[in-house]
Amino acid sequence: MQNRTHNCGELRLENAGEKVKIVGWMENVREVGSNFAFVVLRDFYGTTQVVIENEEMMKRIKGINKESTISVEGLVRERDSKNPKLPTGEIEIVPEKIELLGRCRYNELPFEINRSREADEATRLKYRYLDLRNPAVKQNIILRCAVVADIRRRMTERGFLEMTTPILTASSPEGARDYLVPARKHPGKFYALPQAPQQFKQLLMASGFDRYFQIAPCFRDEDARGDRTPGEFYQLDMEMAFAGQDDVLQVLETVLVPVFENFGLYGKRVTPAPFRRIPYREAMERYGSDKPDLRIDLEIQDASALLQEIGFEPFAGQTVKAVVVSNFNATRKQIDKLCADVEVQTAQKSYWFRLDENGEIVGGIAKFIQPVKEQVIEALGLQPGCFVGLAAGKLAVAQKTAGVLRTKLGQLCPEHMDKEQYQFCWIVDFPLYEIGEESGELEFCHNPFSMPSGGLETMEKAERGEIDPLSIMANQYDLVCNGYETASGAVRNHDPEIMIKAFEMVRLGEEDVKKKFPAMYNAFCYGAPPHAGAAPGIDRMIMLLTGEESIREVITFPMNQRAQDLMMDAPSAVTRKQLDELHIAITAQEEE
Repeated sequence: MQNRTHNCGELRLENAGEKVKIVGWMENVREVGSNFAFVVLRDFYGTTQVVIENEEMMKRIKGINKESTISVEGLVRERDSKNPKLPTGEIEIVPEKIELLGRCRYNELPFEINRSREADEATRLKYRYLDLRNPAVKQNIILRCAVVADIRRRMTERGFLEMTTPILTASSPEGARDYLVPARKHPGKFYALPQAPQQFKQLLMASGFDRYFQIAPCFRDEDARGDRTPGEFYQLDMEMAFAGQDDVLQVLETVLVPVFENFGLYGKRVTPAPFRRIPYREAMERYGSDKPDLRIDLEIQDASALLQEIGFEPFAGQTVKAVVVSNFNATRKQIDKLCADVEVQTAQKSYWFRLDENGEIVGGIAKFIQPVKEQVIEALGLQPGCFVGLAAGKLAVAQKTAGVLRTKLGQLCPEHMDKEQYQFCWIVDFPLYEIGEESGELEFCHNPFSMPSGGLETMEKAERGEIDPLSIMANQYDLVCNGYETASGAVRNHDPEIMIKAFEMVRLGEEDVKKKFPAMYNAFCYGAPPHAGAAPGIDRMIMLLTGEESIREVITFPMNQRAQDLMMDAPSAVTRKQLDELHIAITAQEEE
């Protein structure tokens, strides 16, 4: 222990009578008299009480601001008034020497350290180094370190090699905006920060490595949300040669279940492996989401045939989905808020009615339901006291709106949502293609590097017009926990011929593929093994383990929602000289 004999969480009653030296931050001073005070000293490990009992030590303390770092040398003794809530609550130190190590030059702090989580987020992020002094905030980072170390151990035990891949690479279309880095020696050209090590890990498989992993930084210029940080994030990136979907799923199940059991809030209440596998289309039909929260026992029912022709205009000719909740006791105010929240999240209206205790249809759109009351009760299996939430629109819109409605109803009704557990499932069999919302044309749905189910034969059928490209499934899979996507992966397309045909469907020919993915295309032409992999998100996993609602609470130095580092003042302006060296001219300046 450099410059100390003990840390501030270490001393116990058996140390009474010993001379010790401890160091840390002066957390608090409570003066009781002219020459008597209690000082709380805090370090990484805990707190220790120091008792000032003479004029000399009192003068020394009075000249020191809180949050200064000091060293205290003195005698350990038993406390008269013990504090059973503290590990060091049975002892105190009577100082013989107090030395100032690092002065806090401010009389006022931006926030009280132990209550920093009550401060506004902008202040916390600007003074993150003070925020992290709060043991409650620090604990999330400590847990993160322990989880990452445990994952590394478990992956290594299973024969995976930890390997690093480049940070400066080529821009490639992987679904999000790239962060670009100008190349000084190559005017007009740019590196890109990797959105993921996707191509590199596949190249490692083509290079003859059998099992790869890394705790990989990924960079995407995306908007923030509660479970996603802008800028950078970290994932457990892994890949296996001569492997398929079952191999990857089995590895992740055996690695992640113990992590959640050992570090999670709910102890052993973790879905046992093997996890349930739900095809994408079934997930959308039953839960209205490809990341369903299975802690909620509600399911979506189709009510189109029942309700399309009841004279309610929003339902006419549309897909209508229903979510039935038994024993529903929410107030009208809660229902109105529920519908408003759904509309905010989906930009779609939701509708409702109830079957009261007397078996009558009441509330919401009850007057439109009344003529088909008996059919509705029978088809939806309604009992007195049931609430029915409804969503309508084209199939995908109705499903997604009903999915949000289902989730919010589950959160509103504790008897339908068991929050004290980690519920895992795999979503499998994703569509390879979709119609782009902006382009209106065929686009890759999930991952352009995935192997289409049926391989070359399927792609040739689509090429000949024998099957609809939208019917092609991909060997892709997502791991979902409590309504959050926690991992995404796929069996990779390692065959150049199949790759070309897959990209031709989205209007990219062989030369386009060679230009956009030259290394991977050429490597596969030299004989590549079948391979598969996945990438659980570290930040999101820690968020689930800690029960935090914002992912920024588990990141050491997070950005704000506008992708700004308020502490370091980034992004920031640079000099004209720097821009000239990079051959860059700024044509428009953002107004602050």
